[in-house]
Amino acid sequence: MHRFRFAVQLSRAASGHEWRALARKAEDLGYSTLLMPDHLDEQWSPFVALTVAAECTTALRVGTLVLGNDYRHPVLVAREAATLDLLSEGRFELGMGAGWMTSDYEQAGIVLDDPGMRVERLAESVVVVKGLLRSGTTSASGPHYRLAGASGYPAPSASHTPPIMIGGGSPRVLALAGREADIVGVNPRLTPGVIGPEAIASAVPEAYDRRLQWIRQAAGDRMEQIELQCLTFVVRVVPDGQRVIDELAPMFSMTPAEAAQTPVALVGTVEQIADTLEARRARWGFSYIVVHEAELDVFAPVVSRLTGK
Repeated sequence: MHRFRFAVQLSRAASGHEWRALARKAEDLGYSTLLMPDHLDEQWSPFVALTVAAECTTALRVGTLVLGNDYRHPVLVAREAATLDLLSEGRFELGMGAGWMTSDYEQAGIVLDDPGMRVERLAESVVVVKGLLRSGTTSASGPHYRLAGASGYPAPSASHTPPIMIGGGSPRVLALAGREADIVGVNPRLTPGVIGPEAIASAVPEAYDRRLQWIRQAAGDRMEQIELQCLTFVVRVVPDGQRVIDELAPMFSMTPAEAAQTPVALVGTVEQIADTLEARRARWGFSYIVVHEAELDVFAPVVSRLTGK
């Protein structure tokens, strides 16, 4: 099993000073990575903000969770990723996704194709990005991207190429992740384009069993090298976890037993949450756990307990 590591997902701050302070705090508290989403609402531009976060820290990794493929051409993604990886001396993680939030497409006037088409386009984009990062040049003749000897300058950090993370909750995108990604984010199903009843219903523990099967089938012999990531949505470090679970269960349309086990929620004391994460790593392989800014401080003792930092 992979060792535990933890990330905090941030999207903005009140000022540059506060952003740098958040990055330094995450590093000081033992988090391995600062991650940023890529939506077109009230958040900062990820590549610029992540560059600043990397520059003001020494060991903190930075990454995207995840770039919307339909907003960004893969040649430009590869150049931005290589530049940030080079400047951060190998601390960048490149998360790529097919795009899912309906409001992003509506606000920007981008055509929202069906999920299958978006995943097909992402699959081509991943091949292009990998070719540029690892070979320095690439060509492509697919239905979505046609390149003739595109340059991958600059090369990323000499020590490695940035690990690629692909996440999702549907069979097709998780199969792609199993074949191509270094890190696989296992999420609820977001096909409707909003966080609503369907997404919540897809967060039951048994649905995650099926998702891991899809990844294993696609990954084959490389499964042991893949790091499995889980994004949380509810984190409560409290002495009476059962009370919180009982309150959450009807909101999630789950039984209390299901709510206690769903990977999107972590509830209980520091010791109970640590035990829960150990159990989930044994069941699903999740070792890379993502929380949000609101949990940055309160979750730090769990980080310390499971990483020794």
